[in-house]
Amino acid sequence: MFNKLIKLAFASLLLFSVSTTTFAMDKLHFLIGGGAGGGWDGTARGTGEALTKAGMLGSASFENMSGGGGGKALAFLINTKPENTILVQSTPLVLRSITRHKGYVTGDDVLSYKDVTPIAGVIGDYGAIAVAKDSPFQNFADVVAAYKKDPKSVKMAGGSVRGSMDHLIGALAFQEAGANPNDVIYVPYDAGGKALAGLLSGETQILSTGLGEVMGARDQVRIIGITAPERVSDAPEVPTLKEQGFDVQFVNWRGFFGPPGMDKGMKKKIAKMLGDVQKTPEWEAVRKRNAWVNIYNPDKKFVKFLKTQTKEMTALMKKLGVI
Repeated sequence: MFNKLIKLAFASLLLFSVSTTTFAMDKLHFLIGGGAGGGWDGTARGTGEALTKAGMLGSASFENMSGGGGGKALAFLINTKPENTILVQSTPLVLRSITRHKGYVTGDDVLSYKDVTPIAGVIGDYGAIAVAKDSPFQNFADVVAAYKKDPKSVKMAGGSVRGSMDHLIGALAFQEAGANPNDVIYVPYDAGGKALAGLLSGETQILSTGLGEVMGARDQVRIIGITAPERVSDAPEVPTLKEQGFDVQFVNWRGFFGPPGMDKGMKKKIAKMLGDVQKTPEWEAVRKRNAWVNIYNPDKKFVKFLKTQTKEMTALMKKLGVI
């Protein structure tokens, strides 16, 4: 009888502890402006995974809304102002306002970070040039040699529209090699997963993407160059473009945004949660798997960063002849 009472008491204690678990937030919906397998997709799902496993978030849900290089999801966030919803974005959000991209807006307006609520920047992802495992290209110099011999023989895949980060990273590499970046054939796909499929099918010969997007595909591809200043510890076998004589260094940030007019208390809560999770082993497992760089810029620091990057990317795109 005594043992039965002990068991009942223990079961009640477990039930009480489970029912009174306190999360920083009960639920959060992640809006993703691209298809499966892309950098936005991986960042949203990886962040949701870490938050839930670390016990900070009760449940995470995800929605892929492709279209207009992220413009469809951005417009949806602005027009509907959904609750408990955040949008993952990155450098292309800055590029939209620079290039005056008018997808999903009317009149003379363009969509930019000023139209939504910046919450926090969370990670950086180096650019990567990859080829299929059976490709004859062993390094980026081989790609350049083939391109100079016959420019039409090298098609470059990317997971977004022309003028996006995938396009610009590849264009920078070719420009550094002495080629005209505007002459390089760029084939845009809907997110990194389809761009990878295009590479593996032979539709294209090289893939310009984020390092995190191809880390999980190394059984199918070889990464022949990344835009880091030196080799990264999470993928020490991968060479930098710089060490090959092509000094291209760039890291693409990714972060989260809320709808316009977002409650300040909610914004602060999410920003804090995104910072706190980076101190957990659950986050480190996700970060290491993707070879991300932790870049935590909340609230005003994030806005300041976005303003600075707008100036830097304007200069870069003028240099490349994109604008």
